[in-house]
Amino acid sequence: MVQTELDRLVADATGEDVHDIHRRGFSLADPAETNFDPEPDCQPPLVVDWDELEARRYETSAWRRPHEPTPT
Repeated sequence: MVQTELDRLVADATGEDVHDIHRRGFSLADPAETNFDPEPDCQPPLVVDWDELEARRYETSAWRRPHEPTPT
């Protein structure tokens, strides 16, 4: 399968423009190659713990008074 055929098939399946698909760079995966795409479980989570982030900001904030305990 050539790249133009792959781009056209992906564009047909997704409803996207062929030029957009080509720009995104789709390619065929080799089933024998296991390191091309890590499993989702091996990736760090794509979430933000807003409570932890706020605690870090508060901890380093100049607004915290010296007598206030540092959050842990």
